[in-house]
Amino acid sequence: MTLTDLLVRISLVVVLMILVGGVGIIGVGRIRSFRPHALRRLRLVAPYLLLLALVLVGNSLVRDVGPELSWIIGWRITGWIAGVEGTFVATLQHYAHPALTAYFSYIYIYGYSFLLAFPVVAYFLLPDDRPIRETAIAYSINYAVGVVCYVLFIAYGPRNVMPDMVDQLLYTNWPESHLLTSEVNANVNVFPSLHTSLSATVAVLAYRTREQYPYWLPIAAVLAGSVAVSTMYLGIHWAIDVLGGVALAAISVAGAVWLTSPDRRDTPLDRAGRRLRAVVDRPLAYLLALADDRSQEADERTGSD
Repeated sequence: MTLTDLLVRISLVVVLMILVGGVGIIGVGRIRSFRPHALRRLRLVAPYLLLLALVLVGNSLVRDVGPELSWIIGWRITGWIAGVEGTFVATLQHYAHPALTAYFSYIYIYGYSFLLAFPVVAYFLLPDDRPIRETAIAYSINYAVGVVCYVLFIAYGPRNVMPDMVDQLLYTNWPESHLLTSEVNANVNVFPSLHTSLSATVAVLAYRTREQYPYWLPIAAVLAGSVAVSTMYLGIHWAIDVLGGVALAAISVAGAVWLTSPDRRDTPLDRAGRRLRAVVDRPLAYLLALADDRSQEADERTGSD
């Protein structure tokens, strides 16, 4: 299997999960009623999605040179983490079972991907656009701070430090997954755990939207907890990495809530946001006008009939 084959497979499964979640969590009625407002909502939230896209591109570029840069300016903290934590991950793996290994392997890939993608769709469909803005900003903070930490801190995971005690369960259970993980991570990028930070971020945001999507909160909480445990069970992260991820999630959500607060008005960040909006307003305005024209033409044809 090639990387492309694996990405297609993951994408298809995640899309199917989103469709099922759309019916069971969002509701068909909400989806249908939202269709006429889709382009206008896109115009409102596009700057935030563009910000996230730019952060992801920057994150990818920095990760390409990050490991080399880390060896120049980074702090080597592997020994400190191992000294503080000891054999916790190895002890956790003593309870390994084929069923658990399969569960946590799929949670680490499929569950995590669904957990991050579904809120973007679900919150986009809400009448209030603040949840989707909070999500885009919180994700952006996670990725931006995370990549800085990866440059500043050199830390190997337990599977690299204690290979005689910690097994690489993800790869032994699902060898093809190495095609994906080797593309997005270096083996010195373990602190903090971005899997944990982003999953915890989604869980907290699910709590904030529990009135709109009551079924999403327990699902997000279970998935987020499973992702955090999977990073240790599979030997990828230390418990300290997971705690660092939880702290990063708290910072990211707090920052997103503050930045989207209705009490905030004319600040430098707001002005920067308006400039970012100007980049996307013109093409979206054109699409809106085109959609309105077609809608009017359809109404005229219906009236003439």
